[in-house]
Amino acid sequence: MNINLRTSKFLIFFILFAINFLSAQIINVESLRKVTDSSKWSGSAGLNLSIIKNTNDIFIISNNIHLQYNDHRHLLLFVNDLNFQKLEENSFINQGTQHLRYNYRIAERVKLEAFLQGQYDAVSYLDFRGLAGIGPRFKLSSNDKYRVYLGTLAMYEYEKASEEITEERVQKDIRGSAYLSFSLYPTDKISLVSTTYYQPKLSEFKDYRISSQTSLSLSLFKNFAFVSTFSYFIDEYPIGDTPKTQYRFTNGIAYTFD
Repeated sequence: MNINLRTSKFLIFFILFAINFLSAQIINVESLRKVTDSSKWSGSAGLNLSIIKNTNDIFIISNNIHLQYNDHRHLLLFVNDLNFQKLEENSFINQGTQHLRYNYRIAERVKLEAFLQGQYDAVSYLDFRGLAGIGPRFKLSSNDKYRVYLGTLAMYEYEKASEEITEERVQKDIRGSAYLSFSLYPTDKISLVSTTYYQPKLSEFKDYRISSQTSLSLSLFKNFAFVSTFSYFIDEYPIGDTPKTQYRFTNGIAYTFD
């Protein structure tokens, strides 16, 4: 039985990193999309060190995996992001997000986009948050050096607070999810991707979240890159005493393949 070489590389890559991750807020999907004209399968894996200002000062070692299938009409994107955190008093916290996104090309500059996401975050007293959304994605401008996109989606949100919160808190809401993203490619070794999301509750617009993330990638040598990311997050109605504003600065090494 003959197996395509690229498919074999993908399966081996997935199995090895899945084993590692099993032991081991809003996702900026735009920074994970990989532009490739020759390969249907592509992806990356990274190891990061983070400093977070939250309810505590936290040091984090995290790793992530990103897999993408793209045949120009259909795009399927999977993200698995898991973190192991050490707080000031030597306690440990887990945090993770799984994200699946599908794009269908309707026209040259318009795609239909749908996604599913699940996440948990003990630091923010989040036991589980599940999201499901759908809407159009527009290509506003693009050439070899830059790309600009606008997305306008509606999504269903289920959110359950952790048991540390004295009062039971389960929310089921419909939110909007609008984002503006631009990508710059000044050279073949440097890329800059910045995305800002705005996610209001449609029945009460004063209940909103804003997330902005900027990632700079510098190619070191074949298949390896240094990635520096700054994320800024605002939640007008956070769980418990979680701060309304949070940020994260991350530096790490990423392995990519296509």
